[in-house]
Amino acid sequence: MGVRITLAALAAALVFATSAQAAPRYTALGDSYAAGPLIPLQLPPFGCLKSSNNYAHLAQLTLAYPEFADPTCSGAETRDMTAPQNVTPGPNPPQFDSLTADTALVTLEIGGNDIGFSSIARDCVSPTPQGSPCQDKYVVNGQDEISRRIAETAPKVDAVLKGIQARSPLARILVVNYSAILPHKGNGCWPQMPIARKDVPYLRAKQEELNGMLAQEAAANGAKLVDVYAASVGRDACQLPGIRWVEPVVPVGPAAPLHPNILGMKAMADLVVAAAH
Repeated sequence: MGVRITLAALAAALVFATSAQAAPRYTALGDSYAAGPLIPLQLPPFGCLKSSNNYAHLAQLTLAYPEFADPTCSGAETRDMTAPQNVTPGPNPPQFDSLTADTALVTLEIGGNDIGFSSIARDCVSPTPQGSPCQDKYVVNGQDEISRRIAETAPKVDAVLKGIQARSPLARILVVNYSAILPHKGNGCWPQMPIARKDVPYLRAKQEELNGMLAQEAAANGAKLVDVYAASVGRDACQLPGIRWVEPVVPVGPAAPLHPNILGMKAMADLVVAAAH
């Protein structure tokens, strides 16, 4: 009996062959903590404030995947995984556009902007170390606005993780949490970090709450947590240059205020490499 090969079957075979030969990819997704604002060298689109020395780029030097994509962008929220992010001279394409069926590793750091990290940082700067103006603003009649935002962000992170799995079913997903900004104990270091002493424990607890939510969503979706927060205890923005992983409100090194510096990025890269193996 003769074998009849249709054009459709031939096309399907070619697609399969191409897919089978595609090289594994590492894709980094995330916001400014992943992008590395103001750390040299900055990469286009320049409105994303993305560094060639962020932790994904540094980890890739060791991991050496045949293909690598880094669409991370400062200011990114969960919605920017599937929609363009307006930056100058952008836009930054949807970050999920960098996912493929051949993606073998994904790092994800997201959620901080969904809860309003930048506005919280501005609101909680205090001209005096006295009182608790930040907590007074965000906790009214026993209702904590930041906690509410964290709870509302949880299903958005869940949707992002499920979206990654749908687009890259073979990928190992590493959820990277946020480095410690304030000391793990005590009342901070006003004025280096101009946060009222009574607000320091409150804001520390909110960061731990955000990181706890990320850990829960990672576990619920079979992803692995890269616990940068635990590793960064004692490396917060109150510490001396050369020790801290996050710069204070007035940075000394080339990094954005309240964001990881190059030392932090190198440490985070080491954590990613260890988790990827």
